[in-house]
Amino acid sequence: MGTFKSIEEAREFFKNDKFATNAGVQLDELNDEYCQCSLELNDGHKNAVGGVMGGVIFTLADFAFAALSNQLHSPTVSQQSSVNYLSAPKGEKLIAKAVCKKNGRSSSIINVDIVDDTGRDIVQFIGTGFKL
Repeated sequence: MGTFKSIEEAREFFKNDKFATNAGVQLDELNDEYCQCSLELNDGHKNAVGGVMGGVIFTLADFAFAALSNQLHSPTVSQQSSVNYLSAPKGEKLIAKAVCKKNGRSSSIINVDIVDDTGRDIVQFIGTGFKL
């Protein structure tokens, strides 16, 4: 069994992640093997040329990583992450799906794929969590 006994308990914990929650990131699903988060896009997420700011997309991926890695072991912090921006979002919503690829004694590897609501691949994120 994971750190959080319910999705409501996890949401209560992660409401303190002010940057992500103020940006509009939502925790949709969480269990010991999977996490899904989403973000409804608005004008506040756009960069100077009208696209979605890369930091907004990274924040969504990082939040999904944090939720799943801390479900597996709390506290876990990010030790390293990489992100590949694949396409610009065309839809109105981003959906992040995180899965654990390795859950070791002192670290975890979490893959996060982000798509938009049109099904377009947006980001591939890999994060290494360090278990404190």
